[in-house]
Amino acid sequence: MVDRLAVLLERFSVNAQVFHTGALCGINTLEAEGDIGQLHLVRRGPIEVFHGKESVRIEQPSLLLYPRPMTHRFVTDPERGADMVCANLRFEGGAGNPISAALPEFVCLPLDGVFGASDVLALLFEEAFEQRCGRHALVNRLFEVVMIQILRQLMETGEVRSGMLAGLSHPRLRNALVAMHEAPAKEWSLEALADVAGMSRSVFAASFRDVVGLTPGQYLQGWRVGLAQQALRQGRPLKVVAADVGYGSEAALSRAFKAHSGHSPREWKRGQALNA
Repeated sequence: MVDRLAVLLERFSVNAQVFHTGALCGINTLEAEGDIGQLHLVRRGPIEVFHGKESVRIEQPSLLLYPRPMTHRFVTDPERGADMVCANLRFEGGAGNPISAALPEFVCLPLDGVFGASDVLALLFEEAFEQRCGRHALVNRLFEVVMIQILRQLMETGEVRSGMLAGLSHPRLRNALVAMHEAPAKEWSLEALADVAGMSRSVFAASFRDVVGLTPGQYLQGWRVGLAQQALRQGRPLKVVAADVGYGSEAALSRAFKAHSGHSPREWKRGQALNA
């Protein structure tokens, strides 16, 4: 079976930075900040999590994932608190990262329900609550491993019902998605993608739109523009970028770029510089 996450994670990485280990007592509010997401691991509760007027009660060891900025408030026992390890998540490309964009705004999973994560979580908690040299660097990397396991979990259980991750969960559509991810510069026709998926042209087009929420052409354009944005952030010239992502000229890439983002590559780069 094709590796559905390999190219995604190679192109658009996620980095974790631990900011809390230990007991969290009373009322604590975490404000949305920039493009930063967060992942919280609750080793011992209970804890109540508020998003505005809505709340979730956590009674068992769980993980709470916020792939995009969202203000949330934790309420725990003021004396005993809850044992937690918390990390900020920085997705390559910020709001344009296809992984963070494809995830629900909030994910809550019991720790014992994340397949294959028990050993990683045991080591993460052990390192987080001990004073060992290099522990922060190690715990950061373990958080990144947990993120991969969360993505696996969501895809393999079909818990994401639409968008890219839903497409990567589909037994046939995922082949077409991976093909586009791996070879964005190829001149993909609808027939060629349907053939990769092992489906008829009409069934493939309808299924892709129903599951992913876009036509194959729209999805491919978005993937190519996302790669172009990443390359422009790295300082690569537009002419080289255009060829690498499947456009025959700077003008062709600029048209696709503006159609997708609302800005020309030059305007987009100027906005990135102002926000840096």
